[in-house]
Parts: sequence; C-alpha cells; structure tokens
Amino acid sequence: MTATTTRDAPARSRRSRLPLGGLLGAQPLGALLVLPYVLFLAAVMAWPLIQAVWISFQDYFFTAPTAVVEHPFVGFENYVSAITDPQVQQSFGNIAVFLVINVPLTAILSLVLASALNKIVRFASAYRVAFYIPYVTASVSLIGVWMLLFSSGGLVNTILGPLAPDPSWLVNSSLAMPSIALYVTWKQLGFYILLYLAALQGIPKELYESAAMDGAGVVGRFRNVTVPGVRSVTALVLILAIITGANLFTEPYLLTNGGGPDGASSTPVLLIYQKGIQQTNPDVASAIGVLLVIGIGLLSILAARTGRED
Repeated sequence: MTATTTRDAPARSRRSRLPLGGLLGAQPLGALLVLPYVLFLAAVMAWPLIQAVWISFQDYFFTAPTAVVEHPFVGFENYVSAITDPQVQQSFGNIAVFLVINVPLTAILSLVLASALNKIVRFASAYRVAFYIPYVTASVSLIGVWMLLFSSGGLVNTILGPLAPDPSWLVNSSLAMPSIALYVTWKQLGFYILLYLAALQGIPKELYESAAMDGAGVVGRFRNVTVPGVRSVTALVLILAIITGANLFTEPYLLTNGGGPDGASSTPVLLIYQKGIQQTNPDVASAIGVLLVIGIGLLSILAARTGRED
C-alpha cells in the first residue's frame, strides 16, 4: 500500500500544478468534455429560470425591444394573485389527479411488462419495438387516433354500448383528465419498459433460483427479488413520470381544445401559456411557473427516497 501511495503521489502533484486542476477535479479532461453541455444547460434552462424568478417579483409586461420601461418591484403580489386565482387552483388540482393516476400506473405496468418481456426468448426484439413505437411517434398523429376512439361515436363507446359515459370521455368534466392520464401512460410506457429491462439484466439469476428453492412462487419472486433489485430505477421512473406529468401541455391542448370542458383538464403549464402569451401577464405566469418548479422539486425528492437502499 505504501508503494502504491508513493507512485500515486507524483501524479497527484502534477495534477495539482495544472492551472485548472483544482477547479476541474481529479479528471480535468472529463470535466472539459462535459463543459459545453453544462454551458448549454445554463443557457437554455438555468438562465430562463432565473429570469422567471426575477419577473415573478416585478410588475412586468411585454414591450417593444427598444423601449425602456421600468418594472417596479411588487414583492409577492404576483404569487398572491396566482394562488388566489380559481383557475390556477383548478389547474393544480387537475394535475394532482393526473399524477395520482399516471405515476403509479406507469411504474406498475412498466415493471410488470418489462419482467414479462425479460422472460420472452422468441421475438423479444419485436415485442420491445412494439411497445416503444408509441413513445417515438408524433403526439399529433396519436392524439388524432385517440380522439376518434374516445369520441361520442367512437369505437370505445360502440363497444361499451349503454355503459358508455354521457357526455363522452374527453368532453366529460369528471373523465377528461383521467382519460388524458391513461393516454399519456400508454404513450410513455415503452420508454420506462426499456429502463426496467436494462435494470432487470443486472439482477443475478442465482437470486431467483435461491428464492425458488425456498418455495417462493412467481409472485413471491417478483415481490422479494425483482422489486428490490430495481429500486433505484423505480425512483428514476417516478421522478421522470412526475416531471413529465407536471409539465403536461400538448395533450390537454389538443385532446380537450385547450383545457376543456370548463377548465376540467387545464394544467399549470397550459395556464402559463395562456396568461403569459395570450393574456400578456408574464409576471403572474412566471409566479405560476416558480410554484410549479417548487412542487415538482418536492415531489421528486420524495420519489428519490424510494431508491435508497435499506
């Protein structure tokens, strides 16, 4: 051990003499290669977020590029306006309904289907591609098919017959958001299945054999071997599903004509667009965005705890 330490000492000494050695850490080359992407993220994500926080505390409105207009500081006035707005309250309630349906359903279905696909030998690649195709297909085309299926005279209502809801799915204030949640779950499922498939490859087969020898059945092996073995990926799936769901925009905008009926499928991001662009209230829209980021952060922290090892 002493000899190894002695050999490593000159290398550490050379790194410490590098101009950027202290800033870039033990692997300065890797840090330099990552630096362009970090700058890209700072330009397209960090800086707009900082701007949004700044605008949310101002009496801000859009002006001509060359106009010089004062934007007085108003403190938390925009946040009070956002929180007390019934439309904003309804949109956050809608997204809560969406997440309650979408996030657990996504995690459970993707894990179950990935476990089934992991055991298939023949045509395994074809099945995986079939599940992945909706994820990479343009949302506009899929939404058109979904609207035909769930319209008042669509295939789903035809099959259900007298059990079909009236009014129909996407124009029903109670069923609009659950219908969107089911659509997003179906569309995104292939991506999460691939994540779980990659995690399942890392679980030693000896664990399943030992569980089988101890008398565990299919359900027992799934509960005691598979679920703990993919715990870290489950945390990732939950976080990604929460972020994707909280940023919902395209689906309610197209499926329910901009959050209908009567705002039953409106979302915070859709309201940010409507208030910030259509109604020219970027200060209130920025406050809604900041509240949404805080909510997503808290939910993501809770979801990350599921990935901690016992």
